Amino acid sequence: MLGNKVGSMTVQETSKPIDSGKYGLPAMETHNVGGGQLLGHDVETRASFSAYMRPDGSWTGHCHAGVVMCTEGVATFKCDGVGNNSETGGVSFRGGAIFETSSDALSELNGKYYMFTYDADAEGKAVWELYPCN
Repeated sequence: MLGNKVGSMTVQETSKPIDSGKYGLPAMETHNVGGGQLLGHDVETRASFSAYMRPDGSWTGHCHAGVVMCTEGVATFKCDGVGNNSETGGVSFRGGAIFETSSDALSELNGKYYMFTYDADAEGKAVWELYPCN
């Protein structure tokens, strides 16, 4: 069961094609930078992830490294998800994230799994929203 939303961040993506080596289909490496709210704190976030197109046209994605920073502390994260292209030229992903922090202010992130929505438009503006699994 999902809990209430604990975070909403708006990011700007930059992407470039990479060799997928799978099915002759494309793959992308994406970096994003932005900010918003997480657990009631104003945060900045940065992440790097790769996405590979599957034979059915959907994407599988993995965030290798991400960081969330606020004046009260820092947390790192990793994500996995599945996405689809939108009719307007963007992409929409759904998946899960895990966080790790030594910050007291962000300690609620530890030891939990978070489901996320990630919706980007054709210009690379994306909204990432997080919900804890209860």
